[in-house]
Amino acid sequence: MTALLPITPARDAAPAAAADGWRSHLLGLGAVAAAILVLFHRDAIGMATIWWRSATFNHCFLIPPIVAWLIWQRLPELRQLAPAPWIPGLLAVGAGALLWLLGEAGGVALARHAALVLMLQGTVVATLGRSVARGIAFPLFYLVFLVPAGEEIVPMMQTVTAEIAMALLGIAGIPAHIEGIFITTPAGLFEVAEACSGVRFLVAMLAYGALVANVCFRSRTRRILFMAAATAIPILANGIRAWGTIYVAEWVGIESAVGFDHILYGWIFFAVVMVLIMAAGWPFFDRRVNDPWFDPADLAGPPGSHRHLVQVAAAAVALAAAAPLWSAAIASAAQPAPADIALPEVPGWTRVPADRGRPWEPHFAGADVLRMGRYRNAAGREVDLAIALFARQEEGRELIGFGQGAIAPDGAWAWTADAPAPPSGRAERIASHDDVREVVSFYRVGRILTGSAAAVKLETARVRLLGGPQRAVAVLVSAPARPDGTRPAIDAFLSSLGPIAPLADRAAGLPEAR
Repeated sequence: MTALLPITPARDAAPAAAADGWRSHLLGLGAVAAAILVLFHRDAIGMATIWWRSATFNHCFLIPPIVAWLIWQRLPELRQLAPAPWIPGLLAVGAGALLWLLGEAGGVALARHAALVLMLQGTVVATLGRSVARGIAFPLFYLVFLVPAGEEIVPMMQTVTAEIAMALLGIAGIPAHIEGIFITTPAGLFEVAEACSGVRFLVAMLAYGALVANVCFRSRTRRILFMAAATAIPILANGIRAWGTIYVAEWVGIESAVGFDHILYGWIFFAVVMVLIMAAGWPFFDRRVNDPWFDPADLAGPPGSHRHLVQVAAAAVALAAAAPLWSAAIASAAQPAPADIALPEVPGWTRVPADRGRPWEPHFAGADVLRMGRYRNAAGREVDLAIALFARQEEGRELIGFGQGAIAPDGAWAWTADAPAPPSGRAERIASHDDVREVVSFYRVGRILTGSAAAVKLETARVRLLGGPQRAVAVLVSAPARPDGTRPAIDAFLSSLGPIAPLADRAAGLPEAR
């Protein structure tokens, strides 16, 4: 007697195996991505906060769903590929970790945000493999628009907008004079403010243009030309907007023109520009609705093993974690700040109350300790000595940065000019109404004493990357202007005070300069 056994067709096993391969690789991708987001949660939250608070980057909230939609469009072709771990993808994860470390050391948030996105992109390539990464190359690239970048070009865009407006005013026959970003006409004085620079629209238009170029075009040449138009036209349109505001002011007055600009141009003009760009590109669209995104046969490769996936996923997490662990190890070597700073006894000078003249105090937000004292010599000259100490610099607690230094932002004193600098220092003149002072500043960072902001940044990055003295100290000496000169009092005090580096190290609790 012959037994008959049912035979399952072989073609049913292949889809099941492929589905199981996708499931395990997507789980691996999700686990690594979640680990990276946890490790760098401060930067992820920082990016989302910028998206929410800055109108320039509100569109970034749309990037994740757009990427999901782009991948969904490619699902029919992707299902025919077998995901497989790809070790070269770890290079992108490692590069992102290094970029993050450099951004953390230099206090550059943009570098850290870009690094986080790069690590996530590298994770996709490493866990899903080369074939899948090529299939979703554009959605993977499109993640770069998550990085809140662009405000760095605001000053340049203000200048370009002002120059375009001036050229158009000349064509229109309206007399005008330009100084930087200020334009003067018979109607009044106009400023191309930061909000009017056009960066907000340009950043959003670049993201939109890249999406349209991929979805609507197949030809690389047409894509490049469309992106060129999507970049140039918003810049030109913003110059026309600025010119239009000034032109209208010549007819109806400056207040009415500004209101007209905010209501009409701000919301309608650029929408019209976007429609015109799309209308101009429409006849050249060469991608049909049903066109495949890629040919799976060209990208197909062998499936990967679960063991290899686990190894690559573990390596990706290890590479990403190395950066914050290294930074934390260097930070742990920082010496705690002393509770107070004892101002030095200076030969020939006596401590006196600061009860004469307009009060002055430097501004160092986040300093662990800031101490000031006034000294007077036998000739009656008076100087103020200020010492600010940071046990370790961090973002928001830095020796050099906006508002840090001899004057506070929106304070009583304002910078007027640089003055001749002493060795290893810098000098500047500040004023408050009719009172004038000169301030000499020295910065002790790592192993150097300098007055250069660039040198402070570079040395700070070096010690935060490679180790060394983490403390940062500012020593400032200031004196009010006198008929016989300000600098003699400062120079005499510095001569009696002695070397600045040992003074800064003693203030930081170090036994000697090193």
